[in-house]
Formats: sequence, structure tokens, C-alpha cells
Amino acid sequence: MENKILIVDDAIFMRMIIKEALSKSGYNNLIEANDGEEACNIFKYEKPDLMLLDITMPKKDGLEVLREIKKLDSSAKVVMCSAIGQENMIVEAIKLGALDFIVKPFKTETLVKVVDNALK
Repeated sequence: MENKILIVDDAIFMRMIIKEALSKSGYNNLIEANDGEEACNIFKYEKPDLMLLDITMPKKDGLEVLREIKKLDSSAKVVMCSAIGQENMIVEAIKLGALDFIVKPFKTETLVKVVDNALK
């Protein structure tokens, strides 16, 4: 069965970059959400194998979404995406159960490696 990945970022260009990188690496079951609220709703119905979650977003930030997702499914696999300078939020996300994090801007190889490791 193909891994389903939910890409959550309020910036459409970031979602496009992530989708393109993952598609080229053989990941084709990709779903998008443009804010935290939409991410929570999609997660409930789609039950993705992995969520790539931006920290800074409107409506619900990544930490709020992570808390909510972990209440729904404590085994949910979540990788946080953050900008440089958000170290405190990354530490908090790891404490809340995030598997890993990627700092933007990132190299395609780094993204794919983190996704591969998360889905092992």
C-alpha cells in the first residue's frame, strides 16, 4: 500500500516545492491543507501515514495541530517544518511527540531523507 502524506503549509509555493520533491522520489499519494484547521479535519478522515506540518500558520498553528492530532491518534507520525529562529517551538514540538523537524529553506535530499526515515 502506498504511503499517504498530508502536507500542511499556508504558503502554496512551499506545498508545491514539497509535493514536487516527494513526487520525484516516488511518493504520489499526497494531500494538502493550507491551515491548521483544515489539517485537523483532513487528518480525521484521511488518516495519513505521515503529516508534514508547518509551525507558523493562521487559524491553528502547528503546535496546536500537533496537540490535537496526538489526542486523536497518539501514534500519528508528524514531522514539523519551521523557519530558522523557531528553535523553542521545535523543542516544544518534539516534546509533544513530533518525530523530527525540517528547517526551511531545506534541500530536497534532506526532505526526502526525513520522510523516508519517518515512514520506516
